[in-house]
Amino acid sequence: MNYIVFDLEWNQSNTGGSSKVEGLPFEIIEIGAVKLSGDGALESEFNELIRPQVYKEMHRITGKIIHLTMEELKHSRSFPEVATRFEMWCGENPFLFCTWGTLDVMELQRNRKFFYMMPLTEKPMPYLDVQKLFALTYDADEPRKRRSLQDAVDYLQIEKHVPFHRAFSDAYYTAKVLQVLMQINPKVLSRISYDVFYPPTDRETEVRHQFDTYFKYISRTFPGKRELLTDKEVSSSKCYLCHRNLKKRVRWFTTNNRNYVCLAYCEVHGYLKGKIRVNKTAEGEVFAVKTTRLVDEETARDVERKWERLQNSKNKDEECIVPENNENETLD
Repeated sequence: MNYIVFDLEWNQSNTGGSSKVEGLPFEIIEIGAVKLSGDGALESEFNELIRPQVYKEMHRITGKIIHLTMEELKHSRSFPEVATRFEMWCGENPFLFCTWGTLDVMELQRNRKFFYMMPLTEKPMPYLDVQKLFALTYDADEPRKRRSLQDAVDYLQIEKHVPFHRAFSDAYYTAKVLQVLMQINPKVLSRISYDVFYPPTDRETEVRHQFDTYFKYISRTFPGKRELLTDKEVSSSKCYLCHRNLKKRVRWFTTNNRNYVCLAYCEVHGYLKGKIRVNKTAEGEVFAVKTTRLVDEETARDVERKWERLQNSKNKDEECIVPENNENETLD
């Protein structure tokens, strides 16, 4: 397994509004990447500028940050040409994309779609978010904390050879951080993230991934929210350790009609908290990203208190309670 650590720079409309092209809010203008072997050794590098075809005026802020002008880009290859060269450079051997943050994999796929290129995959794409892996290793007391790449490089005292905010340099520094993590905390490499630019389309492409402390499920798409939330697997509360369907202490509820929470209890392993985030596709369909994790009694009580406050609210939304199927039915 190789690790393709890459970074993108992109441009956008300088005025916004009507000048923003539908389907391509950000046009990639540079791809930089480093290939690491399974043991973390640096194998090769990739770095190419891209000739803009949509936004031909550099955004005033983008130009200042990345120190790049349209004059420097106009003699470069087009995105389809560079993206094809990048794909060939990645190679046929199994590899995993690695990025700093969550945006680059999505924007790479969005640009490929806009320029009528074949998808790299038509289902959720696994990748490593090195920013998250760094937080899990060094900011365990603040699991949602996200440092900048430069902060992480300074924290690890990695020598800085080139300026930040260019695709290759940021890919190089991300690779250096990943190399450190591979040495001191190799278990963190199992914490895969999933990009859902292409969500599952059927049961076969749905994602079911058990991590060390929680379970993630990414559902196929549904026509609407009611069909989604009444699906047996979406609405179920199953203990991911003993695989039993659990009776809920608190049924699925929401305060914002996008994020839903429930509480169940396993006689063997204790309280289980479920969370559903409802995502919408460009075509108007919806799908769920559900996580279930075992929690302590205080966390369970906090869920119950939120539910009680919602029940006592005079402005309670009738849609805050999710209708569910019979939980005693066996899941397919």
